[in-house]
Amino acid sequence: MAEGIGTALLVAVVVGSGIMAAALAAGNSAVALLGNTLATGAALPVLILVFGPLSGAHFNPAVTLYFVARRGFPIRDALVYVVAQVIGAIGGTILAHAMFGLDLLQVSHHDRGGVGRMLGEFVATATLLATIVGTDRRNPAATPFAVGLVISAGYWFTSSTSFANPAVTIARSLSDSFAGIAPGSVPGFIVAQIAAVAVAAAAFGWLFSEGPRVEASAALDRPSPARLES
Repeated sequence: MAEGIGTALLVAVVVGSGIMAAALAAGNSAVALLGNTLATGAALPVLILVFGPLSGAHFNPAVTLYFVARRGFPIRDALVYVVAQVIGAIGGTILAHAMFGLDLLQVSHHDRGGVGRMLGEFVATATLLATIVGTDRRNPAATPFAVGLVISAGYWFTSSTSFANPAVTIARSLSDSFAGIAPGSVPGFIVAQIAAVAVAAAAFGWLFSEGPRVEASAALDRPSPARLES
């Protein structure tokens, strides 16, 4: 429930702020993207802090799959997490549309195809995982804030605007709004995201293996982004 609700709220923020930003920006895409970025970057640390003690606050199949690869997170539990994340993400899209009086389910026409954007998604997902693993090594209390910051940065430095999340990608294909992604672009994004998980699982255990590890607090001592181990 925590994974589903947390992911739903995350997507409601992403889609809802995209709708609001586009309406207020009067056609200025840069201003709309800035509004979308600020809302997402502000909400992510809060959601992680709220739901982290309950489920670990993955909100992201890519993070869950990394746990499976690096920490032996049970596959059965991972499957339940991923299902909850996808259902929650779709629910968040519906919630955002309902708040703004739009059709609850739509088909996005926002094309985000191309090799360049796939590379952007690979970089965004790998950077997110590096942030989680790296902050966990030295300062796990900073992980929620670091995640919000790196996603905010990814909105601007990656060609894909940093979805970095298969569940969010699927849900945003159901919104023909500023935050949407055309269904035809979804497979390429998810392939890039999963490829980043595979590379991260192979590389980050070695990269972050040296030096003492700072233990997370008891409140975060669960299978969460703040507890990723090499």
